[in-house]
Amino acid sequence: MVAVNSTMLPLGTIAPDFNLTDVVSGSPVTVDSVLEGKKGILVMFICRHCPFVKHLEVELANIGRDYADTIGLVGISSNPAEAYPADAPESLKEQAEQLGFNFPYCYDGDQSVALAYTASCTPDFFVFDANKQLVYRGRLDDSKPRSEEVPDGNELRAALDALVAGSDLPVEQKPSIGCNIKWKEGNAPQWFPG
Repeated sequence: MVAVNSTMLPLGTIAPDFNLTDVVSGSPVTVDSVLEGKKGILVMFICRHCPFVKHLEVELANIGRDYADTIGLVGISSNPAEAYPADAPESLKEQAEQLGFNFPYCYDGDQSVALAYTASCTPDFFVFDANKQLVYRGRLDDSKPRSEEVPDGNELRAALDALVAGSDLPVEQKPSIGCNIKWKEGNAPQWFPG
């Protein structure tokens, strides 16, 4: 496991589109389908095997429920299933069902979506407004695996609350930290710190 920080994509970046499949429903998922009828979207690069994600996956399910009416959410796993079977679509489906994820959870098999978003770790969070402009990227909160801290998502929730209310978003945005995305040979981008 290599712990890396998120790349902190520049604010104002337009959400790169994608066309993935929800591992639970089998339905197609795009930026527009996630955004439809919502005030913004939260794109989360997560997986099943990473201890950083395991530490906060219950809070991700809570956020999904708490913002279901106002924010579109999507989880995306980009780790290669061949090398990490826990991150294969069937296993991701089990994770989603066990935790009660109420948002689409997709497998980015060719890693093109992670590359487009400059995602570098799991978890990595990107919040876009209704115009698809990036307004927040960074961490869930300051809790860490193997600590007594229970994740409450206060930093990400503050950003989502501000977006829903039409208020200014937090100026200070700290990078997420987690396991590096496991790039396939030849896919590791130049900006990747690993």
